[in-house]
Amino acid sequence: MAYANGDFIPNAADYIPRWQAKAAAFVARQMGGGRAQMDLPYGRTERSLFDLMLPEGTPKGLVVFVHGGYWLRFDKSVWTHLAAGPVLNGWAVALPSYDLCPDVRIGEIGRQVAQAISVAAEHVAGPIALTGHSAGGHLVARMMAAAILPVAVAGRVTSCVPISPVADLAPLMHTSMNADLRIDDAEARRESPVHLEDRLPADVTVWVGAAERPVFLDQARWLAEAWDSGLHIAEGRHHFDVIDALEDPASALCWTLLGLT
Repeated sequence: MAYANGDFIPNAADYIPRWQAKAAAFVARQMGGGRAQMDLPYGRTERSLFDLMLPEGTPKGLVVFVHGGYWLRFDKSVWTHLAAGPVLNGWAVALPSYDLCPDVRIGEIGRQVAQAISVAAEHVAGPIALTGHSAGGHLVARMMAAAILPVAVAGRVTSCVPISPVADLAPLMHTSMNADLRIDDAEARRESPVHLEDRLPADVTVWVGAAERPVFLDQARWLAEAWDSGLHIAEGRHHFDVIDALEDPASALCWTLLGLT
């Protein structure tokens, strides 16, 4: 129960259809302006696709948003509206899907995300800013390992903002989810961002809602302490609405991600 979010958020069931509707409306606006490229392949599996949302004019750089869902659910289509803030600031945004557990292990998902970033980087020049939510926060933090991205791509990464990340996988070994996640001691050590030692020199700020479950506040603090990075605790925000600020081009979250603060 410690990692169950919906049970502790009022009207939690309303969020997914609301996100889906907002995402669909944003995609329609982008397509109407000729600024959406959908279902671009980055790998060989059916889910190895990403959408690319483009700003007006030449992009200032590339944001990659990686979705959450405990590596078990969702795809890119639920979250496209979160590209709005960066797009309005002149950045392109790539949103990848990836294969899910139990069909693959978490380590394989990390490799897919690295490949998605690498292919998206071929479409957009300039700096790269990484962000993701929950399991997606874990995955973008994992991208800070010095050896996971190609050298040319890694050298372009200027910022990383893991939002409500799962930074240490070990506690999940004791949850019912592990029947599908299949995390063992070796994978928990290898894939947990808190254990990364050789990291990219990008600016990192860990972002979490003040009203989140205690374990997510713990996970955020563990990562910030392990990396000696920034930690922002967003007042009044819980696990589902902490990401809303990505829609706002003037929000502190958006500016931090884009290096505007």
